[in-house]
Amino acid sequence: MRRQALHQWLTPYYPMPFEAIRPASSDASFRRYFRVMTPEGSRILMDAPPDKEDCHSFVRVSRLFAEAGVHVPRILAWEEKLGFMMLEDFGETSYLSALQTGEGRGRGADTLYGNALGALVQIQRASRDGVLPLYDRTLLQREIDLFPEWYVQKHLGIVWTTQERATFGAVVQGLLEAIDGQARVWVHRDYHTRNLMVASPDPGVLDFQDAVQGPVTYDAVSLLKDAYIDWEETRVLDWLVRYWEQARAAGIPVGEDFGAFYQDFEWMGVQRHLKVLGIFARLAQRDGKTGYLADMPRVEKYLMMACRRYKALQPLVPILERLWQIPSRTGYTF
Repeated sequence: MRRQALHQWLTPYYPMPFEAIRPASSDASFRRYFRVMTPEGSRILMDAPPDKEDCHSFVRVSRLFAEAGVHVPRILAWEEKLGFMMLEDFGETSYLSALQTGEGRGRGADTLYGNALGALVQIQRASRDGVLPLYDRTLLQREIDLFPEWYVQKHLGIVWTTQERATFGAVVQGLLEAIDGQARVWVHRDYHTRNLMVASPDPGVLDFQDAVQGPVTYDAVSLLKDAYIDWEETRVLDWLVRYWEQARAAGIPVGEDFGAFYQDFEWMGVQRHLKVLGIFARLAQRDGKTGYLADMPRVEKYLMMACRRYKALQPLVPILERLWQIPSRTGYTF
């Protein structure tokens, strides 16, 4: 039992009862997190089975982000062979939990998102070529492929026609071609409200071990088209403009035309939404983690809105309408 092994590893540092190690959180991977109170304060224990998870990437990206001035948890101890790590504890208030309160849904949201986008600029400004793995077209395609396999076939139980498969493939190639044209920066890859903690300095950034070098709009999409909370489009636009202005001032290659940047943001979102729906379906169908299903309608809404808005993406609309059994309608075309 890995929890027993974790307790044995911890004992030389802090002898304490087994029951003192209590679950803190889990995620969609094989990692698990526990919280323990020590004489120096609360600590997070990470259990990352070495045959399933690579702690080296966590350590490497932690150092890179810390050097960029981003608040990531300090690594206090690491047992490499066992896959155990002791980390600084940012507390129990994620951005998501703060934003779901009455205060967080009000003007406090502007402060939180301002802080999060400011930290994102710090990450992107520190970008250097050849340091992180490349988020290339092959990987982006592999993520999109999760949608027809896990979401359409295994979750919805729908078999596409030959024409639907061809249409989907053609639109995806155009989508990837457009994404290829975006400048590349360091990408957290899951920069959303569950992985940002209310902290001092704010935010505390978690779950960064899968960072890559990829499209400049990717993390902004993760944050502002979050699978776990949504906002009025006017508010998202306001936050995105503020980020774009700050990024331009920092020398990040977001372009001089906000309209072009916004289309890049929307098209990047389509790739991520297809990926997320595939991942949520796989978590439910393969791993029995059904809690993510409640967030699928939000992601489906994002996907349909973008596909209806842009002419090149509109061939996906009737395919999505059949998946979701909704009547056809017309939309704006840009």
